[in-house]
Amino acid sequence: MKACLVENGKMVIREVDEPIMKEDDVIVEIYATALNRADLLQKQGTYPSPKGWPTWPGLELAGKIVQMSENAKKNTSFSVGDSVCALVGGGAYAERIAVPYGLLMPIPKGLTFEEASSLPEAYATSYLNLVYEGHLQKGQVLYVAAGASGLASSAIPMGKALGAYVVTSVQTKEQAEKIKNLGADYIIVQENESIPEVFERLEKEGRPVNVCMDCLSGEDLGKAMPFMARGGYWVVISTLAGVETNIKLRPLLTKGLHLVGSMLRNRTNEMKAEILSSLVNNLWKHLESGAIKPSVYKVFPIEQVNEAQAVLERFENTGKVVLKIK
Repeated sequence: MKACLVENGKMVIREVDEPIMKEDDVIVEIYATALNRADLLQKQGTYPSPKGWPTWPGLELAGKIVQMSENAKKNTSFSVGDSVCALVGGGAYAERIAVPYGLLMPIPKGLTFEEASSLPEAYATSYLNLVYEGHLQKGQVLYVAAGASGLASSAIPMGKALGAYVVTSVQTKEQAEKIKNLGADYIIVQENESIPEVFERLEKEGRPVNVCMDCLSGEDLGKAMPFMARGGYWVVISTLAGVETNIKLRPLLTKGLHLVGSMLRNRTNEMKAEILSSLVNNLWKHLESGAIKPSVYKVFPIEQVNEAQAVLERFENTGKVVLKIK
């Protein structure tokens, strides 16, 4: 079968061995896969696939089941021919993949394979960090960093569906216009005001931020954190704006704040399966009703994988970039 391998800092399409199915696996024929920033790090050699997964990139996919192990047949309601999406540790830039059955999800009714491929990584990451790590409750204030990112395109509508007042941030007015459809209650335009300034103002107005899902970090983390609500959770999921900050410990102590580091990729398959099951049970209905809409920025054929990754490298996408494989 064909897969996209990393060679000399570029993606190239090569013939590779067919996937081998383990006792809890199914084989999925991949129709589409969505891109993530982790793919760029993997191309640079700094974020390899976890043990047991293919060495080429790809963390999420949509396709059809073409083969099932006996355990998968006994322990799931899926059948050969079913359309599914899946969260994987690597290897989705390919025609087929072996996936443990616990990492499969049904495709929400009415969605295309391209739309469905954009769900697993972004929605599982958002759900993990809003619900499991951030303990988000209805009526609370949520801040989602980098509102124009593919991840924010899931986290913002998810936060709204969970009943939160959602604040996000972008660099420019143009970006703010592009993400209005996501439904954030307030968009910080950083060419006009800073993230810490807005946190301070929200606290003075009596609605301080309870939960932050932060892929930026950097200096603003330490400047904004003192203005959070008592008992608030600041969940760091990446450090795109810098790996260092200065935190005032007194507010951390007196307000009982929580600074949490969180990664989805290093969780066990069992933990991922639990997250995915809860996600399907609680959020899929919002996708099927249209209350939450997948945000796909652009679809590229697999032959244009380097052009697709370049969109992420230039930070030009608002929503997910998808590769069409079949």
